[in-house]
Amino acid sequence: MAFNLVSFVRTAGLFPGGFTGLSLLIQEICAHYVGIHVPYSVLSLTLNIIAAAICFRYIGRHFALFSMLSVAITSVLTDLIPTFAVASDPLLNSVFGGIVNGAAISLCLRADASTGGTDFISIYLAEKSGRDAFNIILAGNVVMLSIAGALFGWERALYSMVFQFCTTQTLHTLFHRYQHRTMWIVTDMPEEVYGIIRDDTHHAATLFQGTGLYKNEPRSMIYTVLSGDDVRRVVHDVRKVDPHAFINTQRTDSLTGRFYRRPQD
Repeated sequence: MAFNLVSFVRTAGLFPGGFTGLSLLIQEICAHYVGIHVPYSVLSLTLNIIAAAICFRYIGRHFALFSMLSVAITSVLTDLIPTFAVASDPLLNSVFGGIVNGAAISLCLRADASTGGTDFISIYLAEKSGRDAFNIILAGNVVMLSIAGALFGWERALYSMVFQFCTTQTLHTLFHRYQHRTMWIVTDMPEEVYGIIRDDTHHAATLFQGTGLYKNEPRSMIYTVLSGDDVRRVVHDVRKVDPHAFINTQRTDSLTGRFYRRPQD
């Protein structure tokens, strides 16, 4: 995260969105209009304290503590690491900076932590509503970047929106916990297959009885909805129990009803 900020973001003069972008925006406003240089670490840590308190109460203490550790280390390193330009073209910095940013956020999320700021808000909304909230955060960042554009020029703001879009798309590609997947499994071993789903994910399932028309034989079909990061493990384990199982996985855009979500702590 720190390398991304000093190499791509600062080189192109981007505002990366979230509390990181807000910290950089306040830092630049103070330098440009007040003539005062405020350290990035001071702004970032101050803004994240309130979000961390909410996260500590509603999401989990370990998640909040590891997230604040991530924020603290990133903030200090951002002030210590000298600016290093990988590329001079602002579009290249926006695209590849956004990819690096999304990859860094996904690494933290996979470790049951976050990079702070609006990630706290995203996780909180996702935990409460069961929906992927990162697109909502993207919309909020567009509003903040519009303010930055009005103050410091629209070209930088538009490049920053490209950066944020690439971040969101990379995050959706690498991190699937708050995405839902519907699985249809046709198998001759329904009890064993459901045992895998139950033990691996703690999710329930529905059993349908039907007839395989190709051979006119009775078949069993299991229907279940899982978190996106559970699918690969379940498919792998089902294949070991029933190598001939027919598995169809579909993306689920909307889900209403009881859905188990693994707690953060």
